[in-house]
Amino acid sequence: MTVDGQGKGRGTGLHCLVTGASGYIGGRLVPDLLEAGHRVRCLARSPDKLRDHPWAPDAETVRGDVTDAASVAQAMRGVDVAYHLVHALGSGADFEETDRRAARTFAEQAQAAGVRRIVYLGGLTPYGVPEETLSPHLRSRAEVGRILLDSPVPATVLRAAVVIGSGSASFEMLRYLTERLPVMVTPSWVHTRTQPIAVRDVLRYLVASATMPPDVDRSFDIGGPDVLTYRDMMRRYAEIAGLRPRVVVPVPVLTPGLSSHWVGLVTPVPAGIARPLTESLRHEVVCREHDIARYVPDAPGRPLPFDEAVRLALARVREAQVATRWSSASVPGAPSDPLPTDPRWAGGSLYRDERDQVVPASPEALWKVIEGIGGEHGWYSFPLAWAVRGRLDRIVGGVGLRRGRRDPHRLRAGDSLDFWRVEAIEPGRLLRLRAEMRLPGLAWLELRVDTDDVGRTWYRQRALFHPRGLLGHAYWWSVSPFHALVFGGMARNIALAAAEGTDGPGSRRTRRLRKGVRR
Repeated sequence: MTVDGQGKGRGTGLHCLVTGASGYIGGRLVPDLLEAGHRVRCLARSPDKLRDHPWAPDAETVRGDVTDAASVAQAMRGVDVAYHLVHALGSGADFEETDRRAARTFAEQAQAAGVRRIVYLGGLTPYGVPEETLSPHLRSRAEVGRILLDSPVPATVLRAAVVIGSGSASFEMLRYLTERLPVMVTPSWVHTRTQPIAVRDVLRYLVASATMPPDVDRSFDIGGPDVLTYRDMMRRYAEIAGLRPRVVVPVPVLTPGLSSHWVGLVTPVPAGIARPLTESLRHEVVCREHDIARYVPDAPGRPLPFDEAVRLALARVREAQVATRWSSASVPGAPSDPLPTDPRWAGGSLYRDERDQVVPASPEALWKVIEGIGGEHGWYSFPLAWAVRGRLDRIVGGVGLRRGRRDPHRLRAGDSLDFWRVEAIEPGRLLRLRAEMRLPGLAWLELRVDTDDVGRTWYRQRALFHPRGLLGHAYWWSVSPFHALVFGGMARNIALAAAEGTDGPGSRRTRRLRKGVRR
């Protein structure tokens, strides 16, 4: 095993080992542990995946595999609390054996290293159902929890059902199914009851588990205050997301295998993950106790209700404050990319049109063109397309292009700009516009000035669209054939205007470019 990072950590509390830091829960747990004053070491097969996290300099990262005793033993040295957050779900048909081997290795090496506590996040299982009749997914989660509890090392096993948070596989299935299908022919498991929990509450319980009394060695059921069927969750998700009520028609002929193929057709969740999850949905999973409150007292409004958890997930503001390649997630309402460790299919549908252009001009000249966009200056693209879009927007009650801009020379955050609003501006670097036209979704346009290692100026442009319902998807695909003309022409002409800026703002050539006429 090699040490790939020597983060010093910000805390002087417990020394925590986190396996699965490159996963959904682990990537969010590390900054919370650091914030609580603990030191964190991450065990990862691919440490490079963790380097983009803002917390990476504060945590130690070591290379290793949870099924390899030698690397786990070295990672356990000097550790007080070890978090086991690795699951082989989606790795193949033998994922149960892989999970079993990893759990035994983890427990043995924790005992050998003198670890004070093991913490594991498992799955909630139905009451009174023999373990051998459970779905492979739930059966494996239950077995791993039992292996860790049988270890001489005190263990805290948290058992959760559906985790509500952007990036959670269960939540992403719910999101995609509800957004893309106004009418659904569904399996009978949509009537099965479950007790969802917000990811923020899961993280709260995980952090608090590090400091539980030494005599605590047991499992805890954790869930939110609502017990719902999957059908209830789809109905309430649609209401919160502003979608029209969904029509759900359950049929008994959809087997778990057929259900996973159905989910695969509608959502980008891989079949290797979708099938075990859909098989598990046939089981009713409701908390039988809330003993966790003895050690992690409930606060007002906590655990979060389902509706509030969904609202937070839809806000697209990550639990860890992540600066993305384009924008900062700390800007309210800004489009934020998933965490670097989140799967590519996480975060719901977000369509993109991205354009990059080398500009033979200074960054200052390029920014001058960007900041002067809109209003009388136009959009440097095919003018008829913008005029038609503005007219259509006014017909349906939108603002159209009639607002123009407040100041012909300078933009400020909050300014109206035709049918856009300036959501964020970093002078000389970034202009982000949010669409205020009538759309079946949310849209942004980002214009950016950049330079590369050899000193060249780059113009980077991207349009983002987050569709609302099936109509939103249809809208994007209906207009995408025109993007090369509208957005492609815009990128070329902005670059050309910056390059020929010496002609002056009143020159004939610059006036032609501002109107969107190509050479």
